[in-house]
Amino acid sequence: MGRELTRTEKAAIRRLVSKWCANYDRDCGCLPLDCECYMFGKCWTGAYCRYFREAVLPLDPALEAALLTDGPRPDFKACPVCGRAVAPDGRQTYCSASCAKVAHRRQQREYMRKKRG
Repeated sequence: MGRELTRTEKAAIRRLVSKWCANYDRDCGCLPLDCECYMFGKCWTGAYCRYFREAVLPLDPALEAALLTDGPRPDFKACPVCGRAVAPDGRQTYCSASCAKVAHRRQQREYMRKKRG
């Protein structure tokens, strides 16, 4: 099952299709399908237009990585210590108590370094 695309991902897809897709025409839409471009109405990550996936998407490596790899949902944020996904639960910043402890040690070390110097 795919996840929903974020607003920025949808905008990046529209930009790529309208600028680089050889099958897209502003007047007619998708030339092979003879209808509006399928990628413009896309709201979830699943099946992509084959030409878009193979020829257009590699032009934006960051978007390609975000769309084609299975990872945390886009509303999850990365833990600043280990990089794992952290659920958007209020003020929670770290994925576990051990990561919070490591971060607290780093902060205290920096604080003491500044205080001494």
